[in-house]
Amino acid sequence: MKIPPGLDVSSSSPSHSPLVCQLKKSLYGLKQASRQWFAKLSSALISKGFSSSLNDYSLCTKCSGNSTVIIVVYVDDILLVGNDVPELNSLKSFLDSQFRIKDLGDVHYFLGFEVSTVSQGVVLHQHKYTKELLAEFHCSSVSSVLAPLELNHRLSLDSGDLLSDPSTCRRLVGKLNFLQHTRPDISFAVQHLSQFLNAPRSAQFHVGLHVLRYLAKEPDRGILLNNSQDFTLQAYSDSDWAACPTSRKSVTGFYITMGGSPISWKSKKQPTVSLSSYAEAEYRALRKLVAEITWLVRLLADLGAPVSLPVPIHCDNQSAISIAKNPVAHERTKHIVLDCHFVREKLATGLISLHYVHTGSQLVDILPKTLSGVHHQFLLSKLGVLSPSSLREGVGLYDPIDTGPIDTGPIDNSS
Repeated sequence: MKIPPGLDVSSSSPSHSPLVCQLKKSLYGLKQASRQWFAKLSSALISKGFSSSLNDYSLCTKCSGNSTVIIVVYVDDILLVGNDVPELNSLKSFLDSQFRIKDLGDVHYFLGFEVSTVSQGVVLHQHKYTKELLAEFHCSSVSSVLAPLELNHRLSLDSGDLLSDPSTCRRLVGKLNFLQHTRPDISFAVQHLSQFLNAPRSAQFHVGLHVLRYLAKEPDRGILLNNSQDFTLQAYSDSDWAACPTSRKSVTGFYITMGGSPISWKSKKQPTVSLSSYAEAEYRALRKLVAEITWLVRLLADLGAPVSLPVPIHCDNQSAISIAKNPVAHERTKHIVLDCHFVREKLATGLISLHYVHTGSQLVDILPKTLSGVHHQFLLSKLGVLSPSSLREGVGLYDPIDTGPIDTGPIDNSS
C-alpha cells in the first residue's frame, strides 16, 4: 500500500526509493479481502460443526437428529434458517463473539428482495425496486400493457437510430436483468434486449420502456414459495426454432418447480444454430434443463430435502423425447451426440423421466417466445408469479400440471 497523505516518513535507503506499507491484515475493498473474509467465516462455521456445500459454497448446513440449521452467506450479509431455536440463538451468539453482528430479526428484506408473508407461504418480490425503476425512467403513471413484448416482435441490430447516450439503455437493461430474479415473466424480454447493448439503438430503448409499462401494471408481482410439505420437482422444457432474424439461433426456455413453487428458470439463446426443425432445438433445451436438474438435486440433498426421483420433465416435442429414449435418426442427430449421450445417461440412471405435453398446454411458452397479452396473463398464476395483495384477497392458486384452480380454503386476513 502507498504511504497515505499526511504520514511523513522519509526513506533511509541509499536509492531513496518510495516507501510502501506492508499490510498486517486484509484491506477493505481489495479482492483478496473478500476471499480472506470468507475463508475466516468458513473456518469459524466448520469449528461450530457446520458443513460447507460442494454445490454452492455460500451454503452451510448443520444437521443433528431432528435439528437443522442452514446458513446462506453473501459477503457480510447472512441469512439463518432452522427449526431449532436454541441452536439458532447459540449460533448468533457465537457469530457475535467472533465478528460482532447486527441481528435484524425476521427476514423482510435481503439483497434487494422483499419477503412478504401470506397465508399460503411467502412471496419473494421487488416492489420497492420496481417502483424506483419506474420513477427513474418516468414511467410511474404510464398506461400499462398485458405483456412485456408485443406478439411476434423481433429486434435487429439496425433497428432505429444509434443512441447519443447508450449508457441509459444499458442501465435500464441491467436493472431489468436484476429484476428477473423474481420476475420470470420478463426473462425472455430481458435476454432479447441484452443482445444489443454493444451499440443500443432507439428501437431497443423503446422496447425497454414497453417492458416498464408492463411492470407498471402490477409492480409487486413476485414468486410464491408456498408452505406445502410437498418437495416434488416438476420440470418444463421448450424452445423456439431459428427465430432470431440475424443469427437464426433458437432460444431455450425451462422452468422448474418444487411443490408447485418456482425455484429455477432460464431464457437463453442457444450457442449454435439448430439444423433440423424443432426437434434439435428442443433437444438442446432439454439438455440444458437436465444439467440444471442434476445440480439442483444435489443441492437439495445438501439441504436435506426428500426429493423423489425420477424428476418428470414435460416437453411438447415428441421427436425430442424419442431421440432421448431411443438411438433413432442417427443421421440427423450425430452432430449433437454429446447432448444425446448426456440426456440418455440421466434417463437411464433414473434421474429424470420424459413426458409429452400438448403444445397448447405448455406452461413455459412464456420463456422462449412472445405471447399475446391474454395468453401471457393466463400463464402467470399457473407459474406461481403472483402479487402479495392478490393472494391476501383470496385469488385461487393453480396446479401447474392441471388446468383448473386449486381451492386454497378460507383466507385469514388478520395476519
